[in-house]
Amino acid sequence: MIPEFKSIFDLLKAFPTEQACIDHLEKLQWDGNVVSPFDADSKVYKCAGNKYKCKNTGKYFNVRTGTIFDNTKIPLQKWFLALHVFSSHKKGISSHQLAKDISVTQKTAWFLLHRLRYAFDHPNFKKEVGGDEKIVEIDECGIGGQSRYKHADKKTKNEEGKTISTKVPVVGFRQRGGNVVAKVITDRTKENLLPAVYEHVKPGSIIMTDDFVVYNDLDKDFEHYSVNHSAGHYVNGVVWTNGIENFWSHLKRGIKGVYHAVSKRHLQAYVNEFTLRFNSRKFDTGSRFNMILAGVTNKRLKYEDLIK
Repeated sequence: MIPEFKSIFDLLKAFPTEQACIDHLEKLQWDGNVVSPFDADSKVYKCAGNKYKCKNTGKYFNVRTGTIFDNTKIPLQKWFLALHVFSSHKKGISSHQLAKDISVTQKTAWFLLHRLRYAFDHPNFKKEVGGDEKIVEIDECGIGGQSRYKHADKKTKNEEGKTISTKVPVVGFRQRGGNVVAKVITDRTKENLLPAVYEHVKPGSIIMTDDFVVYNDLDKDFEHYSVNHSAGHYVNGVVWTNGIENFWSHLKRGIKGVYHAVSKRHLQAYVNEFTLRFNSRKFDTGSRFNMILAGVTNKRLKYEDLIK
């Protein structure tokens, strides 16, 4: 039976030992039917020390093999605790704070958090929105500092002010009352913005946008309505984009208040983090924890790949 918990205290009671963590992970991953990561059709032999042997390949493995926990020296109990606080805190947790909470170095905590974000890129967590005349709100936001605070050598030509054109653009799609999908894009041109819409929004959706001219091209494939923000109008009957803008407020406050600065290279990973947390907002603590833990079957992220 999978234990339930609502707090850190409950988590530590549910998983007091490393073996308890291993048993829980095996339950989520295999549910009594062990599958070799090297050959899914192979017979598997149970060995000592929580190891298994794949008959067809002759290779040994354990429940961490092929997951973000692969080849880690950090005890699973610390991983579980990190995952719990990382997923349940609305704005995330900094590597400095996590390092103190689980007694590891800041460098280790930073790498651990990025491994968790890397897991969020798993297909299990990918969402499509819309379809069947469902309403999808689309909007973009810019992540980055204001131009006036940048060093001269960091500015682009003619860069001034605090408009989205001076920041890294992220386009977001929120099914009204439902899930959010968000993607970092190169710029807000038709060539970059529209393909993202067709990738993530199902045919048959009803689209709500602001008055950005690029969205006019959606009229030929979707039922499309817009609200004129530039004229100071934010609600026109049932036409608004307040839902996706609510998600932007969570994302921006989290980055500014907890992480303070995010590099362009890692921005999509942070966007995935806030997207998954937002989409699981109605889950209880234990359900969210187990849902994420069951989907960590990405290959492990190596430190050298993260920083190169």
